[in-house]
Amino acid sequence: MDDSARIPASTSLSAWLDKLAQPDGAPGGGAACGVMLALSAALLRMVAEYTPDDPRAIACAARLVDVRLTALGAAEADGVSSAELGAALRVAADDPARDDRVRDAAIRAARSSGALGGVGVGMLDELRLLREIGNPHLAADLAVSGEALSAGIAGASINLRANLRLAGAHGGAGGARGELEADVERMRAARDVASAIADQVAARYDDR
Repeated sequence: MDDSARIPASTSLSAWLDKLAQPDGAPGGGAACGVMLALSAALLRMVAEYTPDDPRAIACAARLVDVRLTALGAAEADGVSSAELGAALRVAADDPARDDRVRDAAIRAARSSGALGGVGVGMLDELRLLREIGNPHLAADLAVSGEALSAGIAGASINLRANLRLAGAHGGAGGARGELEADVERMRAARDVASAIADQVAARYDDR
């Protein structure tokens, strides 16, 4: 794969968004989900850092550094998967190898989406912990991080399902189908939990 498909995590936000807006699909929606997860991790760490008197928060803050970097790495990898899938889809319709190329690229893209979603699923415990012990003055930030987490997981799930369907249209996902469908169900459940926590935390700001 051409290295131009990789958009390093060190790229400035402005440059990354400009690249996202281009009609080449690398990065695409999956990579954007990874960035949303990284934003959520950064906000969660901020909440943890504002909760310095609890050793659980200190440990949480340290873990979230790695989570953020993992999310950005997954976003970069997803951009490459997206580029590979785009290249496969551009193969001429009469090429006898096209179905195999598209199917295999779609399965890889689906697995990439599953890896992205898995990062988000793994963040739920940190969100739950900070709901319990986080500095109450950072409740709004905690709620925003929960919504970003929910959105990132939901987007990864959508992309996984789309890629799974594409693989099915070009020969099927074979033995990968069960694994990928299980990933979808885990992500759906995690998305709902993250959204519910965000709603619960934000409810304190509702007018009475």
